[in-house]
Amino acid sequence: MQGKSNATLGESTVHIRHYRDSDAGHVGRLIADTFAEYNLSSLAAAERDLMLGPFLHARSPDAGHQAAIARAIHSEMVYVAEREGEIVGVLRGRTTRLGSLFVRGDHHRQGIGRALVARFEREVLELGGTVLKVAATLYAVPFYLEMGYRRTTGVRPYRVFGGSGMVYQPMKKVLNSRQSSEEGGT
Repeated sequence: MQGKSNATLGESTVHIRHYRDSDAGHVGRLIADTFAEYNLSSLAAAERDLMLGPFLHARSPDAGHQAAIARAIHSEMVYVAEREGEIVGVLRGRTTRLGSLFVRGDHHRQGIGRALVARFEREVLELGGTVLKVAATLYAVPFYLEMGYRRTTGVRPYRVFGGSGMVYQPMKKVLNSRQSSEEGGT
């Protein structure tokens, strides 16, 4: 498995690399901001706060808050996308499931999410994985369809960190080495 890969997107290079523990603060704020703006904005404040879970305190200097955020980020596979030294995207998953993908709003539609997913899929294939599932938010469904994922059932209620009020679309993709190498190149 590679440690780092690069993709030239637009005018600057994006570096995709494995997450490091020292990234927790930046990644926590990225997840909090992106999840709240693109997925939780229609919810009442109390429900939004529940769904953010530990990420509600992403800007808190409290060591307990930061430790809870680091635990929430932890997964079998975590990648970050950096542009000009700044983390602008994160993907969490394991060999059977893409857990979450967040790209900073001002970097949407620049290929960063696509580069993160392509890198993740390549490494899943290297580890012997063949099928990936994702619980896509409705905002993200068009993106995943473009990436070759397919709906598996109708939408379902989404609960996270004790909050509710959203729905998700179950999706999956059967991976093959030819398709992943064509999408990759990063």
